[in-house]
Amino acid sequence: MSSALWQLTLTRFREFYREPAALFWVYGFPLVLAFALGMAFREGSVPPASVDVQADAAHQDATEKLRAALAADAGIRVTVSDEPAARQRLRTAKTDLVVVPRPGSAAGHEFLYDATRSEGVLARNAADRALVRAAGPVAALPEERAVTEPGSRYIDFLIPGLLGINLLGGGLFGVGFAVADLRVRKLLKRFTATPMRRSDFLLSLMISRLVFTLLDVALLLTFSHFMFDIRVRGDWLALVALIVAGGAAFAGLGLLIGARAKTLETAAGLVNAVMLPMYVLSGVFFSAARFPEGMQGFIQVLPLTAVNDGLRAIMNDGSGFAALGRPLLVLAAWGGVSFALALRFFRWR
Repeated sequence: MSSALWQLTLTRFREFYREPAALFWVYGFPLVLAFALGMAFREGSVPPASVDVQADAAHQDATEKLRAALAADAGIRVTVSDEPAARQRLRTAKTDLVVVPRPGSAAGHEFLYDATRSEGVLARNAADRALVRAAGPVAALPEERAVTEPGSRYIDFLIPGLLGINLLGGGLFGVGFAVADLRVRKLLKRFTATPMRRSDFLLSLMISRLVFTLLDVALLLTFSHFMFDIRVRGDWLALVALIVAGGAAFAGLGLLIGARAKTLETAAGLVNAVMLPMYVLSGVFFSAARFPEGMQGFIQVLPLTAVNDGLRAIMNDGSGFAALGRPLLVLAAWGGVSFALALRFFRWR
């Protein structure tokens, strides 16, 4: 190997290990991602099937008999609910199966489940096994009603998550990168000759990004409606308020990142360091409930978790402002603190 080739190779090595962001994303981040996904999808005991027994005031003995027979199976978690609550829980995928007492039928009960969900089919099989075991070998086949409940499909779960990461990416990339780019191109220092305040400049970035974000969300909602029949079943005003709060909170985080980032590489590293963990932890592509109980406190205070939970409550559960207490509080805290810190640390040069 020639001396020039050797020295050039050593130079590339030195440039690499002297850049902490590069070391993290090449060696550290894959390990962090593997650990997080391993915690979410770790091997362990199979979670119990969630089954609701529909309460029937006229046949309380039959209801209790069904509840006791199902509760005797360790693979079933039983809840007794009235008919509206049971149907609501089935529609929102809070339960996998509803068992309805039918004292006049041969089997004495009826199964109600969503045949398009694997959890519903598995819960139906588990409940049938438990009830046959309780009734003995001469048990009759139960009546069944396989239904497709609006809001219980995976696409109904996924679209609010995609809306959430759209808000997150718009705030971090659209604001944080914009400020870093202005600084790299030496444009920020030119504003020092103007009489404007830093707060006006930073707020203008947030407001303009928020307008573009609202257009992005409207486009995605329209596309989802016509392609996948995604509907907003709750309060539209509450939905808009949540989107505005989420966009403002993420824009505040973007401002904080761009406030001191002097290079685009630094801004990119910080944006990804904030964004990618929330992609994994905040229930975008799968439920955050998969993570251990000890992590739930941290996950629930993440701003993307608050946005995703609020969007699903409004779009799938049909909720309104009553469901937005915690999400709006979390977003207000993140947005307010981020903007205050960005205002404190921001420099024109």
